[in-house]
Amino acid sequence: MALIIRLRQQGKNNAQTYRLVVTDERFPRDGKYIEKLGWYNPLFPNEKGAIFHNERVEHWLNQGALISDRAKSLVKRFAPEVYKNYMEKLRKKKAKKK
Repeated sequence: MALIIRLRQQGKNNAQTYRLVVTDERFPRDGKYIEKLGWYNPLFPNEKGAIFHNERVEHWLNQGALISDRAKSLVKRFAPEVYKNYMEKLRKKKAKKK
């Protein structure tokens, strides 16, 4: 079972919001999830448009969860310290393999 952090679509037509969730990669996009890590509303592009629970995102990344490309770009934008720690961990892991 591989865990992935990704966006789950919510809301109604023409007013979509998204939840940042941890789920099994085999489940459908809008299927069940393990934990809600935050939300994102694309209608509000500034800081009011997203709330992420940084410590929980970091916890799941440290547990080995993968992160989707779109979720990664949102974490980079709204929680840069979590993204920085994640990338540093990946660099160390890559250097250790070499």
